[in-house]
Amino acid sequence: MEENQPKVGTYSRNYGALAGAAGIIFSLMLYLADMHHERSFAIQAVQYLILAVFVVLAILQFKKANGGFISLVQAIKIGPGVAVVSFILGIIYFLIFSNVIEPNFMEQAYELGRQQAMEQNPNLTAEQVDQSIEIQKKFFWVIMAVFMLLSVIFGFIVSLITGLIVKKDKPAY
Repeated sequence: MEENQPKVGTYSRNYGALAGAAGIIFSLMLYLADMHHERSFAIQAVQYLILAVFVVLAILQFKKANGGFISLVQAIKIGPGVAVVSFILGIIYFLIFSNVIEPNFMEQAYELGRQQAMEQNPNLTAEQVDQSIEIQKKFFWVIMAVFMLLSVIFGFIVSLITGLIVKKDKPAY
């Protein structure tokens, strides 16, 4: 009689939700520290580290629930799933944050970007910078889709590396 196999989707959803919650908590910490407009390498690294930790945890817990066995394919399926669920929760949080908690967040972000562009490129005119910002506004959701794709690729890479390290196929007998 076949024993119940754990479902890859369940682990992707659960650990994706946990990764999303951890990311939201990190974002709230940044907001409370008045650092929510900063996009430094360290902040982005922490965000990707959060995702990586939950991808690895999901794979390890799946292996544990599967009697110590996990195939590379199963591991590879978990990472992108965790990334998608986490990203969707992050977008929902962002919409609530930018429309309810901090309604002028986007305008502040665009103004900070405008100032940075003028400082870093003194040869640009104000009209050129404004035109660039208008293009960014028009393609906001396209940019978000690209970020989601990058998140999925990152989840895939982490799950591939983790899967190669921890894979253990069930014996054929």
